Amino acid sequence: MKRSYNLGYYFSEGFHSIFTHGLMSFAAVMMIVACLLIMGSFSLVAVNLEKELGKLEQDNEFLAFVDETYTREQAEALRKQLEAIPNVSYVEFTTKEEAQQSYAAKYASDQNAELYSELPTEVFRDRYSVHMSDLALMQETIDAVDRVEGIQGHQAAPEVAEGFVLIRNVAAAVALILILMLLAISLFIIYNTIKLGTFTRREEIAIMKMCGATNGFVRGPFIFEGMLLGLFGAVLAFVLQWGVYELIARAIDTGETFQLLTIVPFRDMWSNVLGIFAATGLVVGTGGSVMAIRKFLQV
Repeated sequence: MKRSYNLGYYFSEGFHSIFTHGLMSFAAVMMIVACLLIMGSFSLVAVNLEKELGKLEQDNEFLAFVDETYTREQAEALRKQLEAIPNVSYVEFTTKEEAQQSYAAKYASDQNAELYSELPTEVFRDRYSVHMSDLALMQETIDAVDRVEGIQGHQAAPEVAEGFVLIRNVAAAVALILILMLLAISLFIIYNTIKLGTFTRREEIAIMKMCGATNGFVRGPFIFEGMLLGLFGAVLAFVLQWGVYELIARAIDTGETFQLLTIVPFRDMWSNVLGIFAATGLVVGTGGSVMAIRKFLQV
């Protein structure tokens, strides 16, 4: 059997096969779209949640109090030692006078505001606000700061940090599990779609094999069919994902309930989303085709 091996032939046959099995092809594309939309939505929620948790990590800090016997110069000299501690991103020094003013301003609206403002400076201590790179290492960082000579005591809430880390880890695990499940579902749909096409053409495949056609020649159009189905689904899912994301983002921006939330603009992520969708569609489409045609090549 003499037929040229070229991509044009594979593409043409694969494209024609999509319309030959129009209903199943449409169902496969819709299932890919649905799976990618769900997968993409959970992934984008995870991205926004990670950003919010990152902001909380940056805002979260603990206070390290300086020895009362230290002079101002000695207290400020501790900065380099604190910044050299692993996981410390930066520190901020606050004098006892500044702490007093901050304390009075914080309770300015309180009925005992005058009492707070009259507290002597000696009640307060010079302190450092310690910011961390990784909130999960908060306790280790606190212990390291306490070992610095000149630091006497701290004020921290490691249980809050543990809560942030737990939420982040659970969100990441749930997103990963859902993504894997949806990928498996998409692969199954593509597999059955291609399998139906190969079943209706099993006699043609058998004749081609008996005439000397190689497995690669027979497999090519089916692989291209799966790739095209995957790409069609990926592009359509991307367009819908963009529209849905923008609608939700506008609703959150204009609503009063979620004013504290900051949504990552889709324009900052569109290339990554498109690339992931396209790659996923190609992998699912190609994988389903290879799995489906394998049985019918055994002639």
